[in-house]
Amino acid sequence: MTDGEQTVSAGELDEAGEPTLAYLTRVRRDLHRIPEIDFDLPKTVAYVTRELEQVRAALNRRGQACEILTPCKSTVCLWVDRKSEHATAFRSDMDALPVSEQTGREFASTHERRMHACGHDGHMAMALGLAWHVAAHADELPRSVLIVFQPAEETTGGARIVCETGLFERLRVDRIFGFHLWPDLEEGVVASRAGALLAASFETEVEISGLASHVAKADEGHDSLAAGCRFLCDAYDLMREAEREEPCLLKFGKMASGDVRNQISAHTLLQGSLRTFSDKMCDHLRGEVRRIADEAAAREGCTASVAFSDGYPPVTNDAGLLELAREAVPEMGRIDEPLLITEDFAWYQQYLPGVFMLLGTGTPAPLHASTFDFDERVLMVGLDCYRRLVRIP
Repeated sequence: MTDGEQTVSAGELDEAGEPTLAYLTRVRRDLHRIPEIDFDLPKTVAYVTRELEQVRAALNRRGQACEILTPCKSTVCLWVDRKSEHATAFRSDMDALPVSEQTGREFASTHERRMHACGHDGHMAMALGLAWHVAAHADELPRSVLIVFQPAEETTGGARIVCETGLFERLRVDRIFGFHLWPDLEEGVVASRAGALLAASFETEVEISGLASHVAKADEGHDSLAAGCRFLCDAYDLMREAEREEPCLLKFGKMASGDVRNQISAHTLLQGSLRTFSDKMCDHLRGEVRRIADEAAAREGCTASVAFSDGYPPVTNDAGLLELAREAVPEMGRIDEPLLITEDFAWYQQYLPGVFMLLGTGTPAPLHASTFDFDERVLMVGLDCYRRLVRIP
């Protein structure tokens, strides 16, 4: 792919104007070559916009008015107004990860230390495929349609910024659907669950301040490292109890303390992640973490401070909308237990009913791995679901 104009080739749309596997494959691989991060997505946004311009031209030829919208930074949307009372939205994320690709594929990333290792290239291909379906069948659709391509899912939560523009209220959107490719599911399987599907996430920092002294005169210091170790053990004991009530997670991946080996540490920092599915458990664990930190610090004559980031809310599927989706896609499987992964699709569900679905790739490499790849045929399964969901009255 070059940065010039791309056009739909023969065989990429069938006689009815529907996108084929060749189209989804080309788009996914084009986008896979140009991964970009956070809100810095100039090539990706340009590519998606050029594809949508072709869709708009096709809609205009059929007498259907539509718009390409840019409601906020590095966001592009296709709006097809059917003059219905309400509209249905579909969402794709566009950003990649700071990962050095090791797939060895001929369409591997051309950007150093950038890779679509989370399947967002596939998400965009499915959403663009849906755009062509809408172009081919706009006069048959019962509702207006908004297709959202958003930045920064992997970083600061671009979904929240999209929501805060008032876009959904302005266009009378009252439902939203989204997909995520999922290696843990068998290839081509679509699945979801009502209620909590994915977790809320809060970055967690615990700082313990003590007093340095020579280890030979340890009683003259206040040992922040000892307090940090005590806190960590007590926090994990707390989690074992909390997990008996409902799924949750508190883990620390980094602990830094002290300056030299023969000095009592005056400062210890622990960094980790808290993940929950309910406000009740979140409030409980936050309070308990603060209590445990204060008690562990006090036993060593230290002080503690605890901070939690705002994080993402849990992805919580609307039960009524999911039931409508299951009627349209009766083969949709069921996820038995919520998963501790996070996703900023949750922000959309804070503003309107939404359903998030998982699309199995059945691949050995997990999401975010430098070797993550998938068979593009699964994208046709996702697109077929979108075709049916867009027809729900």
